[in-house]
Amino acid sequence: MRTRGRWLAAVAALGLVVAGVAAQPGAASAESNGGVRVMPLGDSITEGTQIPGGYRIGLWQRLVNGRYTVDFVGSQFNGPASLGDRDHQGHPGWRIDQIDANIVGWLNTQRPRTVLLHIGTNDILQNYNVSSAPNRLSTLIDRITTTAPDADVFVAQIITLTNSNQAAAVRTFNAAIPGIVQSKVNAGKRVHLVNMNSALTTGDLIDGIHPTANGYDKMAAVWYAALQSVPGSIGNPGSGGGGGQATAIVGAASGRCLDVPGYSTTNGTQLQLWDCHGGTNQQWTHTSSRALTVYGNKCLDAEGYGTSPGTRVTIYDCHGGTNQQWQVNANGTITGVQSGLCLDANAAGTANGTKLVLWTCNGQVNQQWSRR
Repeated sequence: MRTRGRWLAAVAALGLVVAGVAAQPGAASAESNGGVRVMPLGDSITEGTQIPGGYRIGLWQRLVNGRYTVDFVGSQFNGPASLGDRDHQGHPGWRIDQIDANIVGWLNTQRPRTVLLHIGTNDILQNYNVSSAPNRLSTLIDRITTTAPDADVFVAQIITLTNSNQAAAVRTFNAAIPGIVQSKVNAGKRVHLVNMNSALTTGDLIDGIHPTANGYDKMAAVWYAALQSVPGSIGNPGSGGGGGQATAIVGAASGRCLDVPGYSTTNGTQLQLWDCHGGTNQQWTHTSSRALTVYGNKCLDAEGYGTSPGTRVTIYDCHGGTNQQWQVNANGTITGVQSGLCLDANAAGTANGTKLVLWTCNGQVNQQWSRR
């Protein structure tokens, strides 16, 4: 895109962000799985403007595939069906002071164990007392740690902006954050610095402000690494999300579940997509031997030890063969250990009854799955 086009896109996006200050996103339809309560907190980058769900999509997939049981919390709610928990506390257009004015109520209501804070972008976009933005951030962190003293608070250095003057302001703002965080740590607070800025470049921005899908996924990777570095912030791996616990396997493209037709227990029954209903024929356990079991005694099986694209995916008595071993990957794919091929909704189908096969991994959404 030409420079002028990028500039106009950024101006248009800024208009939307500023307009969003007075208009809050819709109220949440709370989802809970009883896991560790994590509050994604911030502005439109937390909400996922341009890519609904934003970094929360990739973070959720990594948490589930890492066998963590986490409950995203917040008064807001958005994102695709493939995002297993769409609750958040992201408010498009909001500055640090606006988050600060509401944070006590949110924390008392949601009671998060962990807070992911990415805020300050709109202070710069709106040129709102930018020089004192670090002081406002410090005050906000103090309010969070006072209200929720047992919570781990992860404070991100914010991502860059395309406009050169605003990017310079971002650098100045970010330069103050390590000292702010260290002062909280020195005071015994559970506050952690997250270097989000270095993860993205202007090439990762879709409109000069908000990340592309790939940019949001880069953010997800940084959040995930930060969370893993602090014991207890997301519980222990294997405590859920597939660590011996039966869960649904949901197609990213369809929002439908991996399903054994008609609750069949017959060896060789080919699997399909079907509306999620929580039945035992849709509950899968990823075992320590890398099997995916249903009913407790039937395994996800590459028919006839097939290793070619188009091999039917069925259920069969568990026998420990390599055609019944599966790798659940951080990028949302499920690959056969024997074949290296991906679990695939045939012909990119999304309708009820779409058959499941093995296919060459291609990065398409019909090969991406989440567990919930």
